Amino acid sequence: MSHPFTPGPVDRAIGRRAGWVAVCAFVLLASLTLWVMRASEPLLPTDAGLHSWSVAHRPAWAAAAARAVTETGTGVIPYAVLFLVGMYVGRTARQRCTVALALIVCLGAGQALRYTAMSVVARPRPPVGDWVAHASGWSFPSGHSTTAAMTAALAIAALSFGSRRGSRLAVAVIGLWGVAVGLTRVYLGVHWFTDVLGGWLFAVGWVCLVVWAYVRWAPAVGRKEA
Repeated sequence: MSHPFTPGPVDRAIGRRAGWVAVCAFVLLASLTLWVMRASEPLLPTDAGLHSWSVAHRPAWAAAAARAVTETGTGVIPYAVLFLVGMYVGRTARQRCTVALALIVCLGAGQALRYTAMSVVARPRPPVGDWVAHASGWSFPSGHSTTAAMTAALAIAALSFGSRRGSRLAVAVIGLWGVAVGLTRVYLGVHWFTDVLGGWLFAVGWVCLVVWAYVRWAPAVGRKEA
């Protein structure tokens, strides 16, 4: 089986670093989750202030723009983005299909784990009267924020490690999009900021874990199958 890249010393160092980042992100996420679950008040620091500011500074045009951005963080769009990235980074047809499928599977698995965590925490959303977008389910961690951040991080990882690399501009645009989707969830009133922060931490931890595992095992599997 062919793989999109053969890791050198720099790649292996990045893989080790990604493993440590994953550990740190999950430790922080666990701490934040316990804080959210044990808080005597429904709001944590920054939540009330950012929510109030969003509600007070939300003209119709800005809300419409935020809804347009937030819709890109769910449904088929994240999967389509990863499919296109997979088609780009591979040199051969087999590599392209392998990378695209792997990215899509990683996103789907991450979404399933995030949904499980959300069901366990069962945190209520902000007051419905403050919403200017549709939302459903529990609040922590934010689904749109997690999905967009995972998509962005997976795409950046593929563009960084793949046979064909992405430009710095492309990487920056993808990263900014991943952050922007999360911020719109607070601006639209459907999530607390700590919901978004939890989604970002989950995404960073999950994708860094995937990068660590890929650098550690995938090339060895490829050599055995060759």
